Amino acid sequence: MKHVIGVDLGTSAVKLLLVNQQGDVVKEVSKTYPLLQEKTGYSEQNPKDWVDQTVAGLSELIQQFEGKPDDIEGISFSGQMHGLVLLDENQNVLRNAILWNDTRTTAECQEIYEKVGKERLLRITKNLALEGFTLPKLLWVKNHEPELYSKVKTFLLPKDYVRLKLTKSLHTEYSDAAGTLLLNVAEKEWSKSICDLLDINLDICPPLVESSEEIGILTPEIIEKTGLSKSTRIFTGGADNVCGAIGSGVLTEGKTMASIGTSGVVLAHEDRRDRNFQGKVHYFNHGVPNAYYTMGVTLAAGQSLTWFKDTFAEEKTFDQLLNDVDKVPPGANGLLFAPYIAGERTPYVDASIRGSFIGIDSSHKMKHFVRSVMEGVTFSLNESVQLFRDQGKKIDQIISVGGGSKNEIWLQMQADIFNTEVVKLSNEQGPGMGAAMLAAYGCRWFRTLEDCADTFLHAEKIYKPIEENVVVYQTLFKLYQQVYTSTQSLNQKLMQHRQ
Repeated sequence: MKHVIGVDLGTSAVKLLLVNQQGDVVKEVSKTYPLLQEKTGYSEQNPKDWVDQTVAGLSELIQQFEGKPDDIEGISFSGQMHGLVLLDENQNVLRNAILWNDTRTTAECQEIYEKVGKERLLRITKNLALEGFTLPKLLWVKNHEPELYSKVKTFLLPKDYVRLKLTKSLHTEYSDAAGTLLLNVAEKEWSKSICDLLDINLDICPPLVESSEEIGILTPEIIEKTGLSKSTRIFTGGADNVCGAIGSGVLTEGKTMASIGTSGVVLAHEDRRDRNFQGKVHYFNHGVPNAYYTMGVTLAAGQSLTWFKDTFAEEKTFDQLLNDVDKVPPGANGLLFAPYIAGERTPYVDASIRGSFIGIDSSHKMKHFVRSVMEGVTFSLNESVQLFRDQGKKIDQIISVGGGSKNEIWLQMQADIFNTEVVKLSNEQGPGMGAAMLAAYGCRWFRTLEDCADTFLHAEKIYKPIEENVVVYQTLFKLYQQVYTSTQSLNQKLMQHRQ
């Protein structure tokens, strides 16, 4: 039987999935690498670590594989978005990669607004200037490391650098390019006007291709190190959120994904390129040709629950922590949690806002606090759902992935707060599965990615909204939306007293 490999280059590890033609994960390998944090706000990695661990993972997969190397027909990639890899004229790395969660570039974001203008930036890129994006990082190097910057021949996104080292083929694709703030999202081309206004050479932007495009073959050195076949076909891949969407079957209008990991994401498929969310949500190119997606972000989703456990119930496992939550009715007995412990992204884009419990009294026990944390995180995600609906988007089904899909209470809570069906997949594998599906589609196993999803993905259970819970949560959601405006000024003043 033929197989494909999905390579998911994450922030802490590279995860590799070996998938057969029925969508079964035959083998899975994960290889970690370090995060380099020289100063507060800095987050970097050595791109060599990505390559070394990917090659080691591929080698381990082949050693464990019971078939022949020729049976592995294709490889595709998913990768952490926004990271900056700088290469010289010989394609050598000039410095450590600056990652998506690096926050040193506040001044560069202001520079973008001053020189490009907020309205022009939104019109071209569909997104605001945020510290996490690639362009502010590029400007930071230009401003702070000018000698190094003068040697830059091209930049790449993380997964594209790994693919370059496996194939000697230099490209990026639209879904990752959209997260740089240098792409004209609607026209699918690098923006000459933004480059000109910021004195950036347009030629350092890499060639653009589609996510499912075949872009090269493995080098002899990689074939020797891994044991892969020279006939294995290599496909471009996509940004991790795109591959997460593909791997969840979010491929047509009306389908939406809610991911609760460390952060939270609500991602909706878009057929149109002309919606205007005024930068309140991200608007990027999809891995599906001529499609787009909109995405709202909760900065501390699962992180909020982890923080609560580590701070107040360190001795408990997560299962123990959640054990009594089903005994607490919706609303947590009048206790409300705002999950702004790391600031917030959608819809406020506010780094200084901080979290809060509101309504505490002496009757509240651990189970009430835990339920209110889960509800607060889901309310935050619902702000993105509501933004989409306010723009006329139809959301009739949400696929839940990540840690939030592992608990039945949280799944039902999502159905009640989102007021729509919530689907739990039987074989949810995140972005790695999306990368494998891009390889399967590229190998022409299926006519469309939707056909691939029909074969690879299966619903384990569908949670429907409970009407009486929906009524309670709709009232509470309106109260939740008042928390930000009620505490914004207070939090700004408190920030002055933080060490």
